[in-house]
Amino acid sequence: MLDVVTIAGSPSAPSRSAQVLELARARLEAEGLRCSSVVVRDLDPADLVYARPDGPSVAEAIGLVQASRAVIIATPVYKAAYSGVLKAFLDLLPPGILADKPVLPITTSGSLAHCLALDYALKPVLSALGARHVLAGVCVLDSQLGWREDGSITLHPEVDERLEAALAALRAAIPAPSAIRSKQLKTIA
Repeated sequence: MLDVVTIAGSPSAPSRSAQVLELARARLEAEGLRCSSVVVRDLDPADLVYARPDGPSVAEAIGLVQASRAVIIATPVYKAAYSGVLKAFLDLLPPGILADKPVLPITTSGSLAHCLALDYALKPVLSALGARHVLAGVCVLDSQLGWREDGSITLHPEVDERLEAALAALRAAIPAPSAIRSKQLKTIA
């Protein structure tokens, strides 16, 4: 079983939100968690636009979300909301797919006012997909990021502490595989 799936919701490459997400994934993998990633911009655009969840790349991405025990979603904030490409993907997820999975939202934005998108735009759609345990998100301002020569990012120490605390909360909230199997068996019976 997959421990964590990360969903990168930026339409751009390179992407600040994708870099923060990659940093989070690397930290979880260093602790032995099995992670996989969905990069929404790499999914078939026609399948996203025409709402075809059975398209090969979209179906594979949905399968990763279904197979995971936890989800981390990262998106840049555009015009006080999460990205449109992320919205297109989230619209294709089946109802209840996030039930019993802790979800950690991460945003990157240009201003502190855009951090409200976590609570007023992203969390409601996650709840609509069945998420009952949406963790306190991490909003990273552009001014709190730095770039290394190799293209990787550095985080302001305060943001790095918030990200580490959020990852600790996620690790603590991940249900044991036996609890998930037990629930699945009850659903089948």
